[in-house]
Amino acid sequence: MHKAFKAVKKNRGTAGLDKVSIKMFEDNLDQNLDALMKDLKSRSYDPIPLKRVYIPKGNGKLRPLGIPAVRCRVAQEVVRQLINPIFEQLFHENSYGFRPGRSCHQAIEQLLIYADDGYKFVLDADVKAFFDNIPHKLIMQATAARIADGNILRLVEKFLKAGVMHDGVFTPTTKGTPQGGVISPLLANIVLNYLDWKLHDNGYKFVRYADDFVVMCKSGPQAEKAYDLVKYILEQELNLELSPEKTKVVRLSQGFEFLGFFISSRSVKMRSKSVEKFKMKIRSLTTRSHNLDAEGIMKLNRVIRGTTNYFATPFSKVTSQFRDLDMWIRKRIRCMKFKRISRFDNWKMKTKHIYRLGLLSGKDLCLAVKER
Repeated sequence: MHKAFKAVKKNRGTAGLDKVSIKMFEDNLDQNLDALMKDLKSRSYDPIPLKRVYIPKGNGKLRPLGIPAVRCRVAQEVVRQLINPIFEQLFHENSYGFRPGRSCHQAIEQLLIYADDGYKFVLDADVKAFFDNIPHKLIMQATAARIADGNILRLVEKFLKAGVMHDGVFTPTTKGTPQGGVISPLLANIVLNYLDWKLHDNGYKFVRYADDFVVMCKSGPQAEKAYDLVKYILEQELNLELSPEKTKVVRLSQGFEFLGFFISSRSVKMRSKSVEKFKMKIRSLTTRSHNLDAEGIMKLNRVIRGTTNYFATPFSKVTSQFRDLDMWIRKRIRCMKFKRISRFDNWKMKTKHIYRLGLLSGKDLCLAVKER
């Protein structure tokens, strides 16, 4: 129970519907964990409905998240830690999402290995609203195939059927596993593990990160066959659906998007949507109504460092992108300082003066990665 709480605390997150924050839960930790453990063991545990929030998805769209209460996050983490080792032994080696010791970068590196081996045609697949549409029956069947403990299975089912509260209206959940739930990534991997092994058995090379996956092929006809197989498995056997707008077969030379990168035979760069998402964060911190102070620089550095840590890798070529972004950030800072846009302000506040304030350079961080 304590190990589960530490994992929940590390992931941070906001309070759920009961408005109990992680700090409030921790203030009376032993008593809260003892009460939760008794409920879980006695089968009297009932999850609190999820709090519905929406985050920007891009292109003006919003992604719905279901935020469990801290108490429920701890309960989900307890169950996740109990069953994860069992399923971890069964997962395919080309599944990289939300697994210990695996990362987005490793997924892309494996993809690039296939590209070097001559796999130049790509099935770029996208499951339509995957987390919202996984049938509960399918999740429970896949889980029960390896878990015999009835209490654990009842808890998983309760997590799935907790329901969602939004604007004071309760909506029952009859399908899907909420994005924001601690156990949701594991349940997604359990369901899609069937697809992984079907692709493997048919001789396809693929890389999957949660519901985002690509199949690498050596010819166009082979990629089309892979599309037909994936479509059949998802629709006929898993009751899921491919997104027709986002699923396509392309040549590697044309390029495709995967895990925030744009990947082609020429290079690996930040995709345009990732650049715009980064700019949105910077804009929110550099409005002209804000003051240019040490705290503001610290917040900017946190965003710059986080973004470069992800995109500046040995396999990517993003130095020129971050050079241009550095110029754009300096322009935003001058606008904050002088409350206007004017190229003459470049002389009043030179680049060296901006970096003396402690601002990080994305370009310099990229070059440091290349020199390692």
